[in-house]
Amino acid sequence: MTQQEQDEQEQQQVKLFFSRNLLEWYQGQKRDLPWRRHRNPYYIWISEIMLQQTRVDTVIPYFNRFIERFPTVEALADAPEEDVLKCWEGLGYYSRARNLQHAAKQVKELHGGQVPNDRDAVFSLKGVGPYTAGAILSIAFNRPEPAVDGNVMRVLSRYFLLEDDIAKGPTRVKMEYLAAELIPEGEAMHFNQALMELGALVCTPKSPRCLPCPVMEHCAARLAGCETSLPVKTKAKPPRPEERLAALIEGRGAHAGRVLIRQRPASGLLARMWELPHWPAPPAEGAAPSARLPEAAALDRLRRSLRTAGLSARPEEHWMAAEHTFSHIVWTLQVYRCREEAVLPQPLAAEGRVPYQHAGAANTAVQAGIQGEDSLYPESGVFLDGTPVELFADGNESPEDSGAIRWINREDMANYAFPNVFLKLLNLYFAELEGKPQ
Repeated sequence: MTQQEQDEQEQQQVKLFFSRNLLEWYQGQKRDLPWRRHRNPYYIWISEIMLQQTRVDTVIPYFNRFIERFPTVEALADAPEEDVLKCWEGLGYYSRARNLQHAAKQVKELHGGQVPNDRDAVFSLKGVGPYTAGAILSIAFNRPEPAVDGNVMRVLSRYFLLEDDIAKGPTRVKMEYLAAELIPEGEAMHFNQALMELGALVCTPKSPRCLPCPVMEHCAARLAGCETSLPVKTKAKPPRPEERLAALIEGRGAHAGRVLIRQRPASGLLARMWELPHWPAPPAEGAAPSARLPEAAALDRLRRSLRTAGLSARPEEHWMAAEHTFSHIVWTLQVYRCREEAVLPQPLAAEGRVPYQHAGAANTAVQAGIQGEDSLYPESGVFLDGTPVELFADGNESPEDSGAIRWINREDMANYAFPNVFLKLLNLYFAELEGKPQ
């Protein structure tokens, strides 16, 4: 036997040891998770989408609530998007929920409401990538498809001492081939879950628990003393910080005890979700880009932003700061309490004494169905210098896509889906309000 043949035989034994011991460990150590109590492919699909970038303990109550509300593919496909987003509220990464519902409509229309047991068909579903497809096909249908996520790449990098950068596409492909080789015949369902479980519970990113690991004997990284330095991963570009001024507009008169919220545009960041009105803060003169704008300048900027957006409110004081992190940007929200003001008459044009009117802003309000007590009409659609109203100033959104506003109390929050940061701010505000003497 040549040295190469001997090395290949030893490597095969190492792989067999890994697969056999991992399966035995999983049967005795696996967690009792709600999506593991059945093989319903729809439930497995929901759980895998929810588990992306989210901890298991966080997902469990969301999964149970979501399945109760949308028990079948058809129920999810036919539901109003607002209901889906509200049920997802708090999980973040809301594009996952939108993609999930879009894919449910695909399954309903193309596959009779049954999640397909076909690789190409599963891959064609919106929001389903290689990992999710592999998880659905292997766990629900026991097909020998690899399911390689961050946990799996970490385990394989350490066990086989692989120093390829896992942030690169070719490395993922290499890992998928390796993972597929390791799947014992007829055990794809259990093996893939075992591999994920090992990464989640034992072979953790920091301080891996090597002693209770079922495959430590042949773990090449442990034997080389470099388990904590693997996997190799290029650091992603840090998200860009952005200071924003948010208006917590407190109602008066008929709106007493309520605050004003607005709906985001139909496309783009956090599409169609509800929030407190907010705008980018200009950098403080002579200060670092991340420095907070001085109070007087912030109040002035917010006052002008409210006016430009056609919202009759007066900023009064800084309430609190909050942060919301996206993959590419971090919002630091400086929240100011603002007081609703009586709507002033529109200013007249310099010539002819005729009020200016901005058709886009007026049409937006009409299309949004803002009438009666839910209205906050603009002071002016266009300033005297011809500057048009801009309801949003995020740099990506178009004012023609937005404009719906509502006055809400705490009970009304159940009817609207909010990004996490605004959900927390509103709950905090109403709790504070209810604690005040009446």
